[in-house]
Amino acid sequence: MRIGIAADHGGFGLKEDLRSRLTAAGHDVVDFGANRLEPGDDYPDFVTPLARAVASGKVERGVAVCGSGVGASVCANKVPGVLELVQHDARTRAVQNCHWYSNAGSN
Repeated sequence: MRIGIAADHGGFGLKEDLRSRLTAAGHDVVDFGANRLEPGDDYPDFVTPLARAVASGKVERGVAVCGSGVGASVCANKVPGVLELVQHDARTRAVQNCHWYSNAGSN
């Protein structure tokens, strides 16, 4: 699966870990940044391009990581065609993907 991933400074470490794990699992991961830990960066700079890629079909799913997940979710949901929901665990993710057909998730 082609998966887009993005994070600001609040989620940078987790994004790097997820990118490695997804790649090891055989997924084609498209990294929308941040590319380094920069305390002054902000999630819209990375989440908006990710959300546009999800909406256009350039990636099948998106994962956005920020401090709480809420800001990234609000930002992504401003892009028509994206339904991003905050997902803090596997059960929540499974329910949201099956019942609400989300195409992106944030943590």
